Amino acid sequence: MALAEAPLALAVVIPTFNETANVAALLEKLSLALAGISWEAIFVDDNSPDGTAERIRAIGIDTTRVRVLQRIGRRGLSSAVIEGMLASCAPVLAVIDADLQHDETILPALYAAVADGGADLAIGTRYAAGGSVGAWDARRHRASRIATRISHWMTGTEMSDPMSGFFVLSRAALMEALPKVSGIGFKLLLDIAASAPRPLRIAEIPYRFRPREAGESKLGARVAAEYLSLLIDKKTGGLFPPRLFSFLAVGVAGLGVHLSVLGFSLAIGLHFLAAQVLAVITAMSFNFTLNNLFTYHDRRLTGWRMLTGLLSFYAICTVGAAANIGVGNWVNDADGRWWLAGVAGAMVGAVWNFAVSSVLTWRK
Repeated sequence: MALAEAPLALAVVIPTFNETANVAALLEKLSLALAGISWEAIFVDDNSPDGTAERIRAIGIDTTRVRVLQRIGRRGLSSAVIEGMLASCAPVLAVIDADLQHDETILPALYAAVADGGADLAIGTRYAAGGSVGAWDARRHRASRIATRISHWMTGTEMSDPMSGFFVLSRAALMEALPKVSGIGFKLLLDIAASAPRPLRIAEIPYRFRPREAGESKLGARVAAEYLSLLIDKKTGGLFPPRLFSFLAVGVAGLGVHLSVLGFSLAIGLHFLAAQVLAVITAMSFNFTLNNLFTYHDRRLTGWRMLTGLLSFYAICTVGAAANIGVGNWVNDADGRWWLAGVAGAMVGAVWNFAVSSVLTWRK
């Protein structure tokens, strides 16, 4: 008679995008670190063009311990991790990056803190005594410290490393927090801690952050924008949609582009009407490009869809401009304060542009 398998104790969720060179090495390291624990690895891949999902399947065909969820048409680290967690039956859930920068040898300690030590959440931290950011340059270290202080101020969490992407939590803690989790961007740990209906019991285990061995870093301006959007979402209790914040921020930048083009065009002798038309088209094109990269990165338009999307965005913004003028004139006639009329018109136009472009230009 075959021996019964040990009950599944731990699921290690690994979000991936273009990490084919690291998959086998990571699994080998996990096998050594988690010897004696019944675990599984769930890779969640956002349809990597480098064949990451195929590489995982080639390995997983020989073992039931390895699975892959390949997402088509969806992007985002936090949402990927959530889907991986919900795809497992394990009572304890771990998150680790595929880039080999996290020290997998502390996973047993993180697991024990949750499974046996009474913690809801155990965090691999670079900032507790004994931890280190490794070979980071001074600028990246300073940016991380500033982001940490901002998160403490805006969410009230006191974790030493709220930016960490390396942690273990109980399924019970996940399910309690999940109804309010935003799933925005890259910082799921902070999202969960700020969404929990009660203070979580937290353990921290220090580790030294390693340099990336293969592939490319995913850090960039979009990550920073998503982090700020997450903080605003948590601070406002979800009343201010993060996409709207990003859309308005792009709009402010677009206003600067509009004025710059208008001023330059007038300076070289163009008639005001021609200069204004050129400035409007340039600003709308600028706004479309940035919104496509940042605000709607998970619905990003490519190829011919960019052209049709741009044309629809032009049409939507034209109607928004008409609404802006109409509402502004109405408020000015009724109240007489020009600045209030200007703000009212701008807000109505911005909300129209955001709402309609979300449905038409960047529809799911």
